[in-house]
Amino acid sequence: MKKLKVLTIGHSYVVASNRGIAEAIHFDPSIEMTIAAPLFMNGSLRPLALEKSSSTDGPNVVGLPAYFTRYNHFFFYRNLASIIKPGAFDLIHIWEEPYVLAGFQIARAAKIANIPYFFRSAQSLNKKYPFPFSFFEKFVLRNARGWNAGASLVYQNLLARGYPQKNSVIINLGVKGDLFYPARDTIEKDIIKEELNLKGPVLCFIGRLVYDKGLDVLMSALEDVKSHWNLIALGSGPYKEKIEKWAHENNFQDRVKVMLVKHDEVPRILRGCDILVAPSQTMPNWKEQFGRMLAEAFASKVTVIGSDSGEIPFVIAENGLVVGEKDIKGWTTNIELLLTNEQLRNQLAEKGRAKFLEELEVSAIAKKYIQFYHHLTSDK
Repeated sequence: MKKLKVLTIGHSYVVASNRGIAEAIHFDPSIEMTIAAPLFMNGSLRPLALEKSSSTDGPNVVGLPAYFTRYNHFFFYRNLASIIKPGAFDLIHIWEEPYVLAGFQIARAAKIANIPYFFRSAQSLNKKYPFPFSFFEKFVLRNARGWNAGASLVYQNLLARGYPQKNSVIINLGVKGDLFYPARDTIEKDIIKEELNLKGPVLCFIGRLVYDKGLDVLMSALEDVKSHWNLIALGSGPYKEKIEKWAHENNFQDRVKVMLVKHDEVPRILRGCDILVAPSQTMPNWKEQFGRMLAEAFASKVTVIGSDSGEIPFVIAENGLVVGEKDIKGWTTNIELLLTNEQLRNQLAEKGRAKFLEELEVSAIAKKYIQFYHHLTSDK
Protein backbone atom coordinates (compact mmCIF):
# COMPACT_ATOMS: atom_id res chain seq x y z
CA MET A 1 0.00 0.00 0.00
CA LYS A 2 1.40 3.37 -1.03
CA LYS A 3 1.81 5.75 1.87
CA LEU A 4 0.13 9.14 1.85
CA LYS A 5 2.85 11.78 2.00
CA VAL A 6 1.76 14.65 4.25
CA LEU A 7 3.53 17.87 5.19
CA THR A 8 2.34 19.64 8.33
CA ILE A 9 3.78 23.09 8.89
CA GLY A 10 3.33 25.60 11.69
CA HIS A 11 5.22 27.82 14.11
CA SER A 12 4.08 25.86 17.19
CA TYR A 13 6.13 22.87 16.02
CA VAL A 14 9.28 24.71 17.11
CA VAL A 15 8.56 23.12 20.52
CA ALA A 16 9.10 19.36 20.43
CA SER A 17 6.20 18.57 22.77
CA ASN A 18 3.80 20.25 20.30
CA ARG A 19 4.59 17.63 17.66
CA GLY A 20 2.86 14.80 19.49
CA ILE A 21 -0.12 14.55 17.14
CA ALA A 22 2.06 14.66 14.02
CA GLU A 23 4.38 12.02 15.47
CA ALA A 24 1.45 9.75 16.31
CA ILE A 25 0.11 10.15 12.76
CA HIS A 26 3.52 9.28 11.32
CA PHE A 27 3.47 5.86 12.98
CA ASP A 28 0.28 4.94 11.15
CA PRO A 29 1.30 2.57 8.33
CA SER A 30 -0.70 4.56 5.76
CA ILE A 31 1.00 7.93 6.39
CA GLU A 32 4.47 9.35 5.83
CA MET A 33 4.63 12.60 7.78
CA THR A 34 7.04 15.52 7.44
CA ILE A 35 7.03 18.40 9.92
CA ALA A 36 8.24 21.91 9.07
CA ALA A 37 8.76 24.67 11.62
CA PRO A 38 10.76 27.87 12.10
CA LEU A 39 14.39 27.51 13.08
CA PHE A 40 13.73 30.23 15.64
CA MET A 41 10.58 31.77 17.10
CA ASN A 42 9.93 34.58 19.55
CA GLY A 43 7.48 32.73 21.78
CA SER A 44 4.94 34.36 24.09
CA LEU A 45 7.01 33.29 27.11
CA ARG A 46 10.57 33.23 25.77
CA PRO A 47 12.67 33.04 22.57
CA LEU A 48 12.60 29.51 21.16
CA ALA A 49 15.07 27.69 18.94
CA LEU A 50 13.84 24.64 17.03
CA GLU A 51 13.96 21.77 19.52
CA LYS A 52 15.22 18.33 18.61
CA SER A 53 12.74 15.46 18.73
CA SER A 54 13.29 12.90 21.44
CA SER A 55 12.42 10.05 19.07
CA THR A 56 14.93 8.90 16.45
CA ASP A 57 12.36 7.01 14.38
CA GLY A 58 9.79 9.80 14.19
CA PRO A 59 8.91 12.02 11.24
CA ASN A 60 11.48 14.17 9.48
CA VAL A 61 11.57 17.67 11.01
CA VAL A 62 12.63 20.46 8.65
CA GLY A 63 13.71 23.82 10.03
CA LEU A 64 12.98 26.90 7.94
CA PRO A 65 14.24 30.45 8.44
CA ALA A 66 11.43 32.73 9.61
CA TYR A 67 11.29 36.47 10.07
CA PHE A 68 9.31 38.90 12.26
CA THR A 69 8.34 35.97 14.48
CA ARG A 70 7.44 38.30 17.32
CA TYR A 71 4.33 39.24 15.34
CA ASN A 72 1.95 36.37 14.59
CA HIS A 73 0.12 38.24 11.84
CA PHE A 74 3.23 39.35 9.96
CA PHE A 75 5.85 36.65 10.38
CA PHE A 76 6.79 34.69 7.28
CA TYR A 77 8.89 31.74 6.20
CA ARG A 78 11.87 31.78 3.87
CA ASN A 79 12.79 28.99 1.44
CA LEU A 80 9.31 27.44 1.35
CA ALA A 81 9.91 26.44 -2.27
CA SER A 82 12.75 24.20 -1.10
CA ILE A 83 10.25 21.91 0.59
CA ILE A 84 6.89 22.60 -1.10
CA LYS A 85 7.66 21.30 -4.59
CA PRO A 86 5.43 19.65 -7.21
CA GLY A 87 4.98 15.97 -6.39
CA ALA A 88 6.71 16.23 -3.01
CA PHE A 89 3.53 15.67 -0.99
CA ASP A 90 -0.01 14.42 -1.45
CA LEU A 91 -1.44 16.83 1.13
CA ILE A 92 -0.32 19.84 3.17
CA HIS A 93 -1.72 20.51 6.63
CA ILE A 94 -1.32 24.23 7.37
CA TRP A 95 -1.12 24.79 11.11
CA GLU A 96 -1.38 28.58 10.76
CA GLU A 97 -4.44 30.82 10.75
CA PRO A 98 -5.78 31.56 7.24
CA TYR A 99 -5.75 35.33 7.79
CA VAL A 100 -2.06 35.67 8.72
CA LEU A 101 0.80 36.18 6.29
CA ALA A 102 2.39 32.79 7.01
CA GLY A 103 -0.88 30.97 6.34
CA PHE A 104 -1.34 32.80 3.04
CA GLN A 105 2.29 32.20 2.10
CA ILE A 106 2.03 28.43 2.61
CA ALA A 107 -1.30 28.24 0.78
CA ARG A 108 0.14 30.15 -2.17
CA ALA A 109 3.20 27.88 -2.32
CA ALA A 110 0.93 24.81 -2.22
CA LYS A 111 -1.23 26.21 -5.04
CA ILE A 112 1.84 26.90 -7.19
CA ALA A 113 3.10 23.35 -6.54
CA ASN A 114 -0.39 21.95 -7.26
CA ILE A 115 -0.59 20.22 -3.87
CA PRO A 116 -3.96 20.14 -2.07
CA TYR A 117 -4.00 21.63 1.41
CA PHE A 118 -6.24 22.25 4.37
CA PHE A 119 -5.80 24.57 7.30
CA ARG A 120 -6.57 24.64 11.00
CA SER A 121 -8.16 27.63 12.73
CA ALA A 122 -8.76 28.48 16.38
CA GLN A 123 -10.60 31.78 15.75
CA SER A 124 -13.70 31.79 17.95
CA LEU A 125 -14.63 35.47 17.46
CA ASN A 126 -16.35 36.84 14.36
CA LYS A 127 -13.83 39.50 13.39
CA LYS A 128 -13.76 41.76 10.36
CA TYR A 129 -10.18 41.75 9.13
CA PRO A 130 -8.66 44.78 7.40
CA PHE A 131 -6.64 44.46 4.22
CA PRO A 132 -4.37 42.56 3.63
CA PHE A 133 -5.57 40.01 6.22
CA SER A 134 -9.04 39.85 4.67
CA PHE A 135 -7.37 39.07 1.33
CA PHE A 136 -5.21 36.38 2.92
CA GLU A 137 -8.24 34.67 4.46
CA LYS A 138 -10.24 34.72 1.21
CA PHE A 139 -7.33 33.32 -0.80
CA VAL A 140 -6.58 30.53 1.67
CA LEU A 141 -10.24 29.56 2.01
CA ARG A 142 -10.98 29.73 -1.73
CA ASN A 143 -8.14 27.38 -2.67
CA ALA A 144 -8.32 24.97 0.27
CA ARG A 145 -9.40 21.35 -0.07
CA GLY A 146 -10.90 21.61 3.44
CA TRP A 147 -10.48 23.06 6.93
CA ASN A 148 -10.58 22.02 10.54
CA ALA A 149 -11.72 23.94 13.60
CA GLY A 150 -9.90 23.55 16.88
CA ALA A 151 -13.08 23.61 18.98
CA SER A 152 -16.87 23.67 18.74
CA LEU A 153 -17.22 27.44 19.21
CA VAL A 154 -14.57 27.97 16.53
CA TYR A 155 -16.54 25.76 14.16
CA GLN A 156 -19.79 27.65 14.79
CA ASN A 157 -18.06 30.99 14.29
CA LEU A 158 -16.41 29.99 11.02
CA LEU A 159 -19.63 28.59 9.58
CA ALA A 160 -21.28 31.90 10.47
CA ARG A 161 -18.47 33.68 8.61
CA GLY A 162 -19.38 31.75 5.47
CA TYR A 163 -16.86 28.92 5.60
CA PRO A 164 -18.25 25.89 3.71
CA GLN A 165 -19.44 22.93 5.75
CA LYS A 166 -18.17 20.50 3.13
CA ASN A 167 -14.80 18.97 4.00
CA SER A 168 -14.78 20.51 7.47
CA VAL A 169 -14.20 18.87 10.83
CA ILE A 170 -13.78 19.70 14.52
CA ILE A 171 -10.55 18.29 15.96
CA ASN A 172 -9.24 19.50 19.31
CA LEU A 173 -5.66 19.82 20.45
CA GLY A 174 -4.15 16.71 21.99
CA VAL A 175 -1.76 16.04 24.85
CA LYS A 176 0.97 13.41 24.97
CA GLY A 177 0.23 10.77 27.55
CA ASP A 178 3.90 9.90 27.96
CA LEU A 179 4.59 13.48 29.09
CA PHE A 180 1.49 14.26 31.13
CA TYR A 181 0.42 11.47 33.45
CA PRO A 182 -0.64 11.14 37.11
CA ALA A 183 1.68 10.94 40.08
CA ARG A 184 2.21 7.32 41.13
CA ASP A 185 0.92 8.00 44.63
CA THR A 186 0.66 10.65 47.33
CA ILE A 187 4.32 10.09 48.21
CA GLU A 188 5.46 11.26 44.77
CA LYS A 189 3.04 14.19 44.97
CA ASP A 190 4.47 15.23 48.34
CA ILE A 191 8.05 14.94 47.06
CA ILE A 192 7.26 17.35 44.22
CA LYS A 193 5.59 19.76 46.64
CA GLU A 194 8.62 19.59 48.90
CA GLU A 195 10.86 20.47 45.96
CA LEU A 196 8.68 23.55 45.45
CA ASN A 197 8.79 24.38 49.18
CA LEU A 198 5.02 24.00 49.45
CA LYS A 199 2.93 22.03 51.93
CA GLY A 200 -0.72 21.08 51.64
CA PRO A 201 -3.12 21.47 48.69
CA VAL A 202 -1.62 23.23 45.66
CA LEU A 203 -3.58 25.20 43.08
CA CYS A 204 -1.88 25.57 39.71
CA PHE A 205 -2.28 28.25 37.05
CA ILE A 206 -0.64 27.74 33.65
CA GLY A 207 -0.52 30.47 31.02
CA ARG A 208 0.29 34.06 30.25
CA LEU A 209 0.31 36.29 33.32
CA VAL A 210 -2.12 38.90 31.97
CA TYR A 211 -5.51 40.36 32.84
CA ASP A 212 -7.25 38.27 30.15
CA LYS A 213 -6.44 35.08 32.05
CA GLY A 214 -8.55 36.13 35.05
CA LEU A 215 -5.78 36.57 37.58
CA ASP A 216 -7.53 39.50 39.28
CA VAL A 217 -10.59 37.31 39.85
CA LEU A 218 -8.43 34.49 41.17
CA MET A 219 -6.51 36.70 43.60
CA SER A 220 -9.70 38.30 44.93
CA ALA A 221 -11.33 34.90 45.37
CA LEU A 222 -8.36 33.39 47.21
CA GLU A 223 -8.36 36.19 49.77
CA ASP A 224 -11.61 34.81 51.21
CA VAL A 225 -10.80 31.09 51.04
CA LYS A 226 -10.60 29.88 54.65
CA SER A 227 -8.93 26.51 54.08
CA HIS A 228 -5.18 26.30 53.60
CA TRP A 229 -4.06 26.62 50.00
CA ASN A 230 -0.93 27.20 47.93
CA LEU A 231 -0.74 28.72 44.47
CA ILE A 232 1.86 28.13 41.79
CA ALA A 233 1.60 30.24 38.63
CA LEU A 234 3.59 28.90 35.68
CA GLY A 235 4.15 31.57 33.06
CA SER A 236 5.39 35.07 32.44
CA GLY A 237 3.89 38.44 31.72
CA PRO A 238 3.11 41.85 33.22
CA TYR A 239 1.11 40.34 36.09
CA LYS A 240 4.16 38.65 37.62
CA GLU A 241 4.97 41.68 39.76
CA LYS A 242 1.30 42.25 40.58
CA ILE A 243 0.87 38.69 41.88
CA GLU A 244 4.04 38.92 43.96
CA LYS A 245 2.97 42.29 45.39
CA TRP A 246 -0.49 40.91 46.21
CA ALA A 247 1.05 37.89 47.92
CA HIS A 248 3.31 40.10 50.02
CA GLU A 249 0.53 42.50 51.02
CA ASN A 250 -1.69 39.61 52.14
CA ASN A 251 1.11 37.66 53.83
CA PHE A 252 0.80 34.85 51.25
CA GLN A 253 4.40 35.06 50.06
CA ASP A 254 5.33 31.68 51.58
CA ARG A 255 2.61 29.88 49.65
CA VAL A 256 2.52 31.71 46.31
CA LYS A 257 5.12 30.87 43.66
CA VAL A 258 5.45 32.53 40.26
CA MET A 259 7.74 30.57 37.97
CA LEU A 260 8.82 30.66 34.35
CA VAL A 261 9.80 27.11 33.46
CA LYS A 262 10.64 25.22 30.30
CA HIS A 263 7.88 23.29 28.54
CA ASP A 264 9.35 19.95 29.55
CA GLU A 265 9.33 20.95 33.24
CA VAL A 266 5.59 21.61 33.37
CA PRO A 267 4.38 17.97 33.50
CA ARG A 268 6.29 17.09 36.68
CA ILE A 269 5.18 20.26 38.48
CA LEU A 270 1.57 19.65 37.45
CA ARG A 271 1.73 16.10 38.85
CA GLY A 272 2.47 17.61 42.24
CA CYS A 273 -0.61 19.85 42.16
CA ASP A 274 -4.15 19.15 43.33
CA ILE A 275 -6.31 21.66 41.46
CA LEU A 276 -5.84 23.48 38.17
CA VAL A 277 -7.50 26.91 37.99
CA ALA A 278 -8.48 28.46 34.64
CA PRO A 279 -10.30 31.75 35.35
CA SER A 280 -9.99 33.16 31.80
CA GLN A 281 -12.04 36.24 30.91
CA THR A 282 -13.91 37.08 27.71
CA MET A 283 -12.32 40.09 26.02
CA PRO A 284 -13.56 42.14 23.04
CA ASN A 285 -10.86 40.61 20.85
CA TRP A 286 -10.18 37.27 22.58
CA LYS A 287 -11.70 34.41 24.50
CA GLU A 288 -10.29 31.03 25.44
CA GLN A 289 -10.17 28.99 22.24
CA PHE A 290 -9.58 25.61 23.84
CA GLY A 291 -7.51 25.65 27.00
CA ARG A 292 -4.70 23.17 26.50
CA MET A 293 -3.90 23.36 30.22
CA LEU A 294 -7.27 21.71 30.91
CA ALA A 295 -6.31 18.66 28.86
CA GLU A 296 -2.90 18.58 30.55
CA ALA A 297 -4.58 18.61 33.96
CA PHE A 298 -7.01 15.85 32.92
CA ALA A 299 -4.04 13.77 31.76
CA SER A 300 -2.29 14.36 35.09
CA LYS A 301 -5.41 13.45 37.08
CA VAL A 302 -5.54 16.94 38.55
CA THR A 303 -8.99 18.34 39.36
CA VAL A 304 -10.04 21.27 37.16
CA ILE A 305 -12.04 24.41 37.91
CA GLY A 306 -12.55 26.90 35.10
CA SER A 307 -14.58 29.92 34.07
CA ASP A 308 -17.51 29.88 31.66
CA SER A 309 -15.54 31.85 29.07
CA GLY A 310 -15.05 30.63 25.52
CA GLU A 311 -14.49 26.91 25.05
CA ILE A 312 -13.63 26.19 28.70
CA PRO A 313 -17.08 24.97 29.85
CA PHE A 314 -17.36 22.68 26.81
CA VAL A 315 -13.96 21.12 27.48
CA ILE A 316 -14.64 20.66 31.19
CA ALA A 317 -18.30 19.58 30.86
CA GLU A 318 -19.13 17.27 33.79
CA ASN A 319 -15.46 16.49 34.45
CA GLY A 320 -14.73 19.48 36.68
CA LEU A 321 -16.32 22.64 38.05
CA VAL A 322 -17.35 25.66 35.98
CA VAL A 323 -17.82 29.10 37.57
CA GLY A 324 -18.98 32.40 36.11
CA GLU A 325 -15.94 34.26 34.86
CA LYS A 326 -16.63 37.35 37.00
CA ASP A 327 -18.28 35.56 39.93
CA ILE A 328 -15.62 36.13 42.60
CA LYS A 329 -17.80 34.73 45.38
CA GLY A 330 -18.53 31.67 43.25
CA TRP A 331 -14.81 31.12 42.74
CA THR A 332 -14.19 31.38 46.48
CA THR A 333 -17.00 28.94 47.26
CA ASN A 334 -15.98 26.35 44.68
CA ILE A 335 -12.28 26.48 45.51
CA GLU A 336 -13.23 26.00 49.16
CA LEU A 337 -15.45 23.07 48.16
CA LEU A 338 -12.63 21.30 46.34
CA LEU A 339 -10.16 21.94 49.14
CA THR A 340 -12.46 20.51 51.80
CA ASN A 341 -14.11 17.69 49.85
CA GLU A 342 -11.34 15.27 48.91
CA GLN A 343 -13.83 12.67 47.69
CA LEU A 344 -15.33 15.09 45.16
CA ARG A 345 -11.87 16.22 44.13
CA ASN A 346 -10.79 12.64 43.47
CA GLN A 347 -14.01 11.77 41.62
CA LEU A 348 -13.60 14.72 39.26
CA ALA A 349 -9.92 13.92 38.75
CA GLU A 350 -10.83 10.35 37.76
CA LYS A 351 -13.47 11.58 35.31
CA GLY A 352 -11.04 14.04 33.79
CA ARG A 353 -8.45 11.31 33.34
CA ALA A 354 -11.04 9.10 31.61
CA LYS A 355 -11.98 11.93 29.24
CA PHE A 356 -8.34 12.49 28.41
CA LEU A 357 -7.74 8.85 27.51
CA GLU A 358 -10.86 8.66 25.36
CA GLU A 359 -10.85 12.04 23.63
CA LEU A 360 -7.73 14.15 24.20
CA GLU A 361 -4.69 11.85 24.12
CA VAL A 362 -2.65 12.41 20.96
CA SER A 363 -3.34 8.91 19.64
CA ALA A 364 -7.10 9.58 19.74
CA ILE A 365 -6.63 12.95 17.99
CA ALA A 366 -4.26 11.38 15.45
CA LYS A 367 -6.91 8.87 14.38
CA LYS A 368 -9.29 11.72 13.55
CA TYR A 369 -6.67 13.47 11.44
CA ILE A 370 -5.72 10.28 9.61
CA GLN A 371 -9.35 9.74 8.70
CA PHE A 372 -9.63 13.35 7.52
CA TYR A 373 -6.42 13.11 5.47
CA HIS A 374 -7.73 10.11 3.57
CA HIS A 375 -11.12 11.74 3.12
CA LEU A 376 -9.60 14.88 1.59
CA THR A 377 -7.25 13.04 -0.74
CA SER A 378 -9.98 10.72 -1.99
CA ASP A 379 -12.40 13.60 -2.63
CA LYS A 380 -11.03 14.88 -5.92
